[in-house]
Amino acid sequence: MKKWTRWQDYAAVAVGLYAALSVLWTPQAGMSATLMVISGGLLVVSGVVNLAMPGMPAAEWAQVVFGLLLFASPWIGSYTEQTAASWTSWIGGAIAVAVTAAAIRPSIEMSHHRMMPSH
Repeated sequence: MKKWTRWQDYAAVAVGLYAALSVLWTPQAGMSATLMVISGGLLVVSGVVNLAMPGMPAAEWAQVVFGLLLFASPWIGSYTEQTAASWTSWIGGAIAVAVTAAAIRPSIEMSHHRMMPSH
């Protein structure tokens, strides 16, 4: 796996940016702005880390957690009634989890390959 080439991590970065910036154009309520900016920012950071240093399963799992946080944010922050914000969180979180799930196995395999002594 080469640095800066995995589409899954670019997708997670895009979802994070969209979630964090969407507070500028979607009506917000409760803790929606805070949770969307934080979870979106964490997705951006984890996506960049995964792009720069592929093959770190712990970073991939962290990205899954941040996607789940974004998905659960409408319930955590009591903004399920804010349709645009809640749907942004649900869809964005689901996409982040799905694309990261697709990247976990190759990351684990790369990590194991690095640990194996070469012959």
